[in-house]
Amino acid sequence: MVSYIPVLTTLFSVFFLSRIVPHYLSKRSQYLLWWTLGVLTFGMGTLTESINAIFGWSEWNTKVWYIVGALLGGYPLAQGTIYLLMKKRFADISAMACSAFILVAAVCVASSPVEVPQEFDYRLTGRVFAWQWVRGFSPLLNLYAFVFLFGGAVYSAIQYFAKERGRTRFLGNILIAIGALLPGIGGSFTRFGYVEVLYITEFIGLTFIYLGYNMMRKDQSASLHANQQGWDPSLPADRRATM
Repeated sequence: MVSYIPVLTTLFSVFFLSRIVPHYLSKRSQYLLWWTLGVLTFGMGTLTESINAIFGWSEWNTKVWYIVGALLGGYPLAQGTIYLLMKKRFADISAMACSAFILVAAVCVASSPVEVPQEFDYRLTGRVFAWQWVRGFSPLLNLYAFVFLFGGAVYSAIQYFAKERGRTRFLGNILIAIGALLPGIGGSFTRFGYVEVLYITEFIGLTFIYLGYNMMRKDQSASLHANQQGWDPSLPADRRATM
């Protein structure tokens, strides 16, 4: 039954999108755009896992899974955090550089021949790629995502911990930090053949990220981050934008 957890995660990502898309449309902020893309690619990754569980293994689905899961992974969410916390120039340059890197990596993965070993258990794994060197792209991207998504959430949590009315945002950032950490832990298990661990950590991780996002979205106190400040047309006129 663990193999079907991605179905639930995919449905939850659709729900998450239904909440964050209107939020982005009301503010048109770049960090929200990247977070929206992050939730979308997260759901696309778990969708490929759902397809594998329901319809069985296929070469094309394995490659799509690796591209949207192992390569994209938490990158869009991390890039959104960069746009939130850092200067726009750095955010733009890092976005272009990482996007180009991912494009090259995706082409290499898509071009790699697939060699199915004997006694293959038809789980999703990068071990079927004949060009095993293509698996070297993902650790670099995962490190980038971890540093900025997890690190950014921890940094924000520390900032709000020292603020008198920052408890809600402190807890929200802690939840996001935990949510960012869990899929990375699960992803490391896939290299040893335990892809089911990834399925569990993905669902829990996305749930934590949503809970953290939702807590801060509802919080009425002003944000400490300049890119998060402003008026939100979707809220009453006497409330400051919170996300």
